[in-house]
Amino acid sequence: MSVSTDPPRATSPAGAWRSLARVVNPLLPWIGAAVALGLLVGFVVVGVFKPDTAFSSGAYAGGTGAAAGAVADVKFDIELGDLYVKPSSIDVPRGAKVVLNVVNKGAMDHSLALEGRDEPMIKPGGSTTINWDALTKSTQAWCTVPGHKAAGMVLAVNVQGDTAAAADHTTGAAAASNSAKIDANAKPAAGWKAYDPILKPADGNKVHEIEMRVKESKIEVAPGVQQNLWTFNGTAPGPVLRGKVGDIFRVKLVNDGTMNHSIDFHASKVSPDVEMRSIKPGESLVYEFKAEYAGVFTYHCGAAPMIHHMGNGMFGAVIVDPPNLPKVDKEIVLIQSELYLGPNGEVQDLTKMLANDSDGAAFNGYFNQYAFQPIEVKRGERVRAWVVNAAINDELAFHTVGTIFDTVWKEGNYQLKRGGPDHGGSQTLDLSPTQGGFVEFTLDAPGNYTFVNHEMRNLSRGAAGVFSVK
Repeated sequence: MSVSTDPPRATSPAGAWRSLARVVNPLLPWIGAAVALGLLVGFVVVGVFKPDTAFSSGAYAGGTGAAAGAVADVKFDIELGDLYVKPSSIDVPRGAKVVLNVVNKGAMDHSLALEGRDEPMIKPGGSTTINWDALTKSTQAWCTVPGHKAAGMVLAVNVQGDTAAAADHTTGAAAASNSAKIDANAKPAAGWKAYDPILKPADGNKVHEIEMRVKESKIEVAPGVQQNLWTFNGTAPGPVLRGKVGDIFRVKLVNDGTMNHSIDFHASKVSPDVEMRSIKPGESLVYEFKAEYAGVFTYHCGAAPMIHHMGNGMFGAVIVDPPNLPKVDKEIVLIQSELYLGPNGEVQDLTKMLANDSDGAAFNGYFNQYAFQPIEVKRGERVRAWVVNAAINDELAFHTVGTIFDTVWKEGNYQLKRGGPDHGGSQTLDLSPTQGGFVEFTLDAPGNYTFVNHEMRNLSRGAAGVFSVK
């Protein structure tokens, strides 16, 4: 064995790297695997313990220090408006508790209730925080104001991993399939009585004191069909008010319903912010106005959405006689409205109202009622028919088969007057929604004289009746 006594040789940097490479290269696959494993473990640890991890669009997780495997709370910002919820759906991890920060940007009260449970109403411009316990299946939340769910105020809550269709809203065609149906061949039950169309003269008082109570009433609107109407004094249309130019109407409105309501008299000149304001259940207000103009005026609820309150029964008429109105033998009042049927016994369908998709029409609130119970008129009797179009969408072309109107008064002015120099006659009184007027005529021979809305679609769908001359 020999031992070298030569001093060690210096190694260049390049040579050192070459030597290191010869040692390390065979180990690179093992080193890479170790580094990757370390990074993966680090990400998992951070993922478990890092707060504010987003689970879905618009949501952020809350809570810190959760144990491995726990599901953090999720939070969402929800906007309510008049007939919408934004976003319309949220995705929630299975088992997560949910916190909703809800703001109402609409003009009326709204709520957001999981599966329709009790939640307080949120006033316009208000906000609230709603907490839901851990969810394990897809579901829905909606506004509990009657009709708002059907109109689309639904939040689909999709739990991840659950295939249930939480977004299956009861709107559109689905709602229509649940609606009550009118049988045009059906007849009212025995003992049924039509809305009395006979109009009494103005009572001569200069001040008219009236109490109008808002009531929610199940009312038959066609044979075998009931709807849960919102009414003034329990009828739809509400009571007809009558006076003369210069009279004072002092109306006390009492809200016995379950939601906000108001009243708007088209016969008045008042501040809408005062007399026409909405009042809560249990509240009342006094609405006073002087009748400065003659006319056949509509009144209705003005609470939002107005189309739903008016379409669900909250309408009526105020008649302010023109000066020197001649006497006639008989006066009647006919108020046209439409039917937008919801399920039997429930409120009428707001979605149909917005789409102008009615199920029929009516004079004085009931499908074809004066065909079932004709209005009796004596031969040669002079009749004045006061006509109001309280429909929310449809026109009214009032016509009576077998006679001619010799007097027509529309929107505060005579269009035609009996005995005029032109010897003119009228066949139809045309009225847009909320317009009114009267016609005068005689029926000169015995028989049945049909009166109709000559807008032909509604003529065949309930807007018809009969004057019976014995």
